[in-house]
Amino acid sequence: MARDPVEGGAFVFDLVDDGTAGPEAQLTRTGADGGEDPDGDELGSGEPPTSGGPGGKLRTIAPVAALLAVALGTGLAVDGVRDDARMERMRDVRGGVADVSSPLKETWKWEGLVGSREAIDEGRRNEVAVLGDMLVFRSEGELIALNPATGDEAWTVPLGEDPDCGPFGAAGWENVATSALVCLQGAGADREVTVVGPGGVVRAPRALDSADTRKFGEPRSGPGGTVLRAKRDGSAVDVGDAVCNDMGECTGTVEAGQGLVLRAEDAVTGEERWSVTVPFRSTRADQCNNWLGTSWDGSDNWVDFEQMLDPGAFGARIAADLVQLYGCGIEAAVTADGVPLGTTIEPGMGGVTSLAGGGFTESTFEGTAGTVLYAADGDRVGEIAGHALEPGVTDGSGPATFLVASGPRLRAYETDTTLRWEVVQTPAADTQLFLAQVDGTAVVMTGSGTVHGLDVATGDERWVWDSSADADGTHLEDLYVSRTFTDGQSVLLLTENGSGRAGLVSLDVDSGEVVWEQHAQEAVTDATAQEFDKSLIAVDGNLLEVTPAGVRGLG
Repeated sequence: MARDPVEGGAFVFDLVDDGTAGPEAQLTRTGADGGEDPDGDELGSGEPPTSGGPGGKLRTIAPVAALLAVALGTGLAVDGVRDDARMERMRDVRGGVADVSSPLKETWKWEGLVGSREAIDEGRRNEVAVLGDMLVFRSEGELIALNPATGDEAWTVPLGEDPDCGPFGAAGWENVATSALVCLQGAGADREVTVVGPGGVVRAPRALDSADTRKFGEPRSGPGGTVLRAKRDGSAVDVGDAVCNDMGECTGTVEAGQGLVLRAEDAVTGEERWSVTVPFRSTRADQCNNWLGTSWDGSDNWVDFEQMLDPGAFGARIAADLVQLYGCGIEAAVTADGVPLGTTIEPGMGGVTSLAGGGFTESTFEGTAGTVLYAADGDRVGEIAGHALEPGVTDGSGPATFLVASGPRLRAYETDTTLRWEVVQTPAADTQLFLAQVDGTAVVMTGSGTVHGLDVATGDERWVWDSSADADGTHLEDLYVSRTFTDGQSVLLLTENGSGRAGLVSLDVDSGEVVWEQHAQEAVTDATAQEFDKSLIAVDGNLLEVTPAGVRGLG
């Protein structure tokens, strides 16, 4: 055992030989008198704590080595435990990766169609979901779940005719974590809904009542295990002086029209969970075009050149936590629990987005910009002057923060909208992106391409990285950071240059030093030089590249 050192001295250990040779020597516990511990158990008998050949002895030596490392001040064991804990914690962080300490290589590859052909044809690429710890997507008539660590197919679920599953989102750009996937399938009177949960467990299908469709509108897959229906309702339409020519140019204002009723029903039972009415608001005619993609159910995705003005057009973008509604006189969002947000924003002059840390922001761009913050339950928290920036990724440490930039001035706010600090960045720089908040450092990027590390508590500058030149002295033209990831020690930046090519830069969060860089022309496979796609997503601590043609693991 270790004897307490005198002041300024060192720890001393009693090593007791159990009769084995050098490297396999065991460390045994002894009491104060060398015979029994304070509980009366006999110790020091020479019996090893584990038995069974060299393997058992090696398992005993390992904790001894760890104990010696701690006691002798090397800290290796403590660092190892801390690293394991940090990596495990990153699995639960949106944008968290277990380890980005070295350049990435391809670890596995799955080839096949990712997403529905219809979505890809409409420009909605790389639509996926994270269900449990698996990456899930549609592919050629079935749902496929990939293990993010190995690329193995964990499970598959076959789909019927004309399937519509969701909520899905663009990999790396939206919140795609969901508790369940809802799939509509079949045609006409045979249309039904099924719910797919973690592990690929499928709930028994339920037939969709055509009477409900006539009453509440066409069904779509909704968040939280729901089926959504929407239908125009209300007063007659007054197009006022609004007019559109056959080139799609519209002028004037649609003065009055029908509101929109959005209904969520339990996908399994069909019972109504909530219903929300979004009122019609007087709208500029250019918000009432009959444009591609404005149809609620996707059945009329074509442009009628003889009637470009369509006061009844509406559609939605359905995510795991927010339903964003748009159309003539309609622009609002509804949370997964049925709370309407953004109903006072003039269509086309703002919008609602979900926050990675939970909650929502409502931003307006007309006149003086402002941001309203909402809690996860939809309750209004407060308002911040200016466009509030949320970090692209956070490791969960330190106080949650929003940043607002106004020229060289940068302000930091608490999540209750209390001002924490205001600084003037020198030399004058206009912060445009809040890249990350990791280990007490706020990482921001300016319009000139410099990346700054700021103390998140005070705003004091800790370091600056000039992205105009990398470690090799190669000029990075018009560098822009589109996505960020972190392992809790480094911040991984997915960059794009002036020609649109992607690259990766890993910065040490404490010093701002470049840990490694990988340019678009460099290899990220063992054999082939290949540019990686911009759609990167972290799933259970693993970094994945998603394209319409397949998925790759990078590590």
